[in-house]
Amino acid sequence: MNNIIRLLIADDHAMVREMLRSQLDSQADMDVIGTANDGEQAVELARKLNPDVVLLDIDMPGQLCFVAAKDIKHYCPGTRILFVSAFSHDRYIDEALKAKATGYLTKDENPDVLMKAIRLAASGQAYFSPKIQERIVVDSRGLSLTGSNTTRASTLTQRELETVRYIARGLANKEIAMQMHVTVKTVDRHTQNAMDKLAIHNRVELARFAIREGLAEA
Repeated sequence: MNNIIRLLIADDHAMVREMLRSQLDSQADMDVIGTANDGEQAVELARKLNPDVVLLDIDMPGQLCFVAAKDIKHYCPGTRILFVSAFSHDRYIDEALKAKATGYLTKDENPDVLMKAIRLAASGQAYFSPKIQERIVVDSRGLSLTGSNTTRASTLTQRELETVRYIARGLANKEIAMQMHVTVKTVDRHTQNAMDKLAIHNRVELARFAIREGLAEA
């Protein structure tokens, strides 16, 4: 029986990717089979290589990491997703759970904890950093955030929220349409719906709102 855990690392910083590759390849039971510098490349490599576990950085350019995670799970249902991030906003935790993540680690964790999380993920068990875990409850629906999300942003649909995030990154509608694989007209509709729900009147205000709400980092 082959017990080697096949890993894919996705991070836009080359130094971080190579450091992680070196650390993980040094483990007798781990093999880094690929690295990606953005979400789209992570999805492409996951489809090709079908890794056991994907380490997915939250703050990467291009395709949103949560969208990439859902795409990976669609194409590779058996692959486990571990989010790794310096950010621990409730909204990110919520989206990670919705993306069926097997874990969420903050970047201040000890490397030994990362190894533990990977091994747990490969065996089908979840691992969340303590500061993340304390904000998660288990109920009949599975894992979810404690309390209810009543922020203005919670009124947006997932696609509207995705559109707002791309706007905050400075992408034009044509670029957003390419990232979301929809028409420019659809992007216009999502944008207008978001502005109506938030009582915002232009894209500049919408981008500022996203930054204030911590939506622009992922």
